[in-house]
Amino acid sequence: MKKMLIALAFAGVSLSSVAQETEPVQKYSVATNSFWSNWFIQVGGDWNAWYSNQEYQGATHKDLGLFSSERRTFGGALAIGKWFTPGLGLRTKLQAWQGKAIGMTSGTPTKFDRWTLNEHIMFNLSNLLCGYNPTRVWNLIPFVGGGVSRNMSDNLYAMQLSAGLQSSWRLSRHLNVYLEAGWNRLEEDFDGVQTAGDGKRGWKSKDNNLYGEVGLTFNLGKASWDKVPDVDAIKALSQSQIDALNAQLNDANAENARLKNLLAEQANKQEAPKAVSEFVNTPVSVFFNINRTNIASQKDLVNVQALAKYAKENGAKLNVTGYADSATGTAELNQKLSEGRAATVADELVKMGVDRGNISTVGKGGVDELSPVSFNRRATVQVAE
Repeated sequence: MKKMLIALAFAGVSLSSVAQETEPVQKYSVATNSFWSNWFIQVGGDWNAWYSNQEYQGATHKDLGLFSSERRTFGGALAIGKWFTPGLGLRTKLQAWQGKAIGMTSGTPTKFDRWTLNEHIMFNLSNLLCGYNPTRVWNLIPFVGGGVSRNMSDNLYAMQLSAGLQSSWRLSRHLNVYLEAGWNRLEEDFDGVQTAGDGKRGWKSKDNNLYGEVGLTFNLGKASWDKVPDVDAIKALSQSQIDALNAQLNDANAENARLKNLLAEQANKQEAPKAVSEFVNTPVSVFFNINRTNIASQKDLVNVQALAKYAKENGAKLNVTGYADSATGTAELNQKLSEGRAATVADELVKMGVDRGNISTVGKGGVDELSPVSFNRRATVQVAE
């Protein structure tokens, strides 16, 4: 057994080294996912060693090693958890096995059936220190927590603290293999052997369970994280549209100036009709983050101000259309998001001086018109035809 564990340790170090050398650099900032994203289930097999507090209270106790057959048992583990960020997650873990408590003087093991239920806070150090990488092969994950255990043979319960370290390797998007080492520290006499305290502290004052575990992690549903929308990049994609709009506005201003001069020359004639410039109906986009109705970047409103100025000077009506991406959320939620985004932009137009009566809003719900999917989280403004 000792040789097998040593071989596994060396294999883990070798695999982790290769993984870190070969993985491509794809680190980027991520947006918060929905509650139903990034869940996982873990199933594993445990090797266990039990250290009772009474082992250290008798001068003639039998000193057994960590890998001794009188101390060693095997069991199973099942866990469910969720990553709230790429570096922080929670896990509820159930372990069950038959323990072997060593007698105080004889060293004879006493068997007892038990289970342990822990709540763990998990820290993905690979993502926290190196940034999120969706194709990273190896992740190092320490955890701490606490819970409750039951000795079913003696009908005893005990509170406990728990800590450990997990090493995880990516097999596919939805499947990982992991190795885990952990320590459960319980109240004394949990194993059913009653002893008087002797003033010892730390390891020797409580019952302890050390375990090693190997298992599989199944990533459920959406197992990755979306990039934070790059508003500057999105604006660059539509720069040609913005340039065309600015050129048209300049032409419209020149035409207005020419018509004003013409009206001044014909002051004694019949009043000329009010000059209204034509306008190329090019929409201006304002972008939003996932599941949000507040504008991602106030820079987007620079071009909206140009439309607002045109609408005020010419009495033009503006159409505001909101969208959401169909890749996330339900149809009902996406409809509300699109309507909320349109209303947000309409409020900004009113602040710029456009009459509320000249603004119409509509929500189109979830769409898949642009790529990447985050570009669909927007609202457009254009002059009504």
